[in-house]
Amino acid sequence: MTYENMFSALGDSTRRQIFEAVADRPRAVGELAADLPVSRPAVSQHLKVLSDAGLVVCRAKGTRRIYASRLEGLTELRAWLERYWSDALESFAAEVTKDETYD
Repeated sequence: MTYENMFSALGDSTRRQIFEAVADRPRAVGELAADLPVSRPAVSQHLKVLSDAGLVVCRAKGTRRIYASRLEGLTELRAWLERYWSDALESFAAEVTKDETYD
């Protein structure tokens, strides 16, 4: 699993909708498909991409598969983004401070 895979998985609007739905609460494929303009097989394919990216997990409940967001995947993605956000803020602060020394 790489961050590139995570961003690629979330780059598709249908996958984002699916991810947001399972992040809200665990759901079965049929329930997800009922709320989207795509077929059940398409939802399953999107869920496989999200699962391969480490963003969702699946558990069996009888003959149904229930999907939920994977907290660890979100934590990893957030930590990666935070690193760059912190770097950007530090660079901005350095620029602002540098300009103040010329006043």
